[in-house]
Amino acid sequence: MLSHSLAVFGGPTGLRSFRLPNRLTEAVQVADRFFVKPLLRAVTFPQTAFVLALAEGSVRLLEVTPDLPTFEVAVPDLPKDAADAAGKASITDRSPARRLQGAEGRKTLVRSYARAVDRALRPVLAGQSVPLILAAAQPIDSLFRAVNSYPHLAAPTIEGSPEGRTDGELGEAARPVLDAIYAQQLRELHELFEERSAAGRTAVEINDLGRAATFGAVDTLFVDIDADLPGTIDEETGAVTMDEAARQGDYGVADELARRVILADGTVFAVRAAEVPGGGPAAAILRYPV
Repeated sequence: MLSHSLAVFGGPTGLRSFRLPNRLTEAVQVADRFFVKPLLRAVTFPQTAFVLALAEGSVRLLEVTPDLPTFEVAVPDLPKDAADAAGKASITDRSPARRLQGAEGRKTLVRSYARAVDRALRPVLAGQSVPLILAAAQPIDSLFRAVNSYPHLAAPTIEGSPEGRTDGELGEAARPVLDAIYAQQLRELHELFEERSAAGRTAVEINDLGRAATFGAVDTLFVDIDADLPGTIDEETGAVTMDEAARQGDYGVADELARRVILADGTVFAVRAAEVPGGGPAAAILRYPV
């Protein structure tokens, strides 16, 4: 995971440096407003997730962050293992237990264990929106998915038993899963862009984007994180004035588009050039035609 620094001159407070989980293009900006695109990239793809390492013999919840080591999260009332959830010394015995025995009885006990894990996770994950990535083998993978109540459980699984794998190893295994989640999210947004284009509810021309962002018409903005567009946007009309080279009073137009969309409660996706619909420096899905 690449972690680059963003330095910000904060006036009397001096120089401040922030670690970001993305590769950034070197740039220097001098303007009367903050340069926010590098920060938006970190928000667009935060590289944060929970990993549920689930096996019959153990369970733990891990948190994956952009630039810190993966660590275990304390979960009150989390059963230690399937036997603990069943109130038994072991779930491998074949003696009848309330008329449950053999393979079917064991499956029922493991399903109850999965429910107990889900119940314990609810208060910890309440209000969260980051992906929960399951690290598990079959059949407990399918059994947990059948009873899971967290709406952001990731479809891909870290396959195989998590027992014997360190927190750090599971955190690294979560990175490709997060990449797949973000790629799928972008594919779905591109499909929505194509659908809305037919209804006149998209914009790709910079002047159209300026007006739409100024009037609060942008629902979702795609902006090239590396685009350098010196110029200005009129505060009232949204008219865009572009300059070939930066001059006094200019600022990054793409950055200003993002700022105006955020102020109007829109969503900004700071992406690479190839990920912007239409091939330009920015594109938008609109709330209504403009």
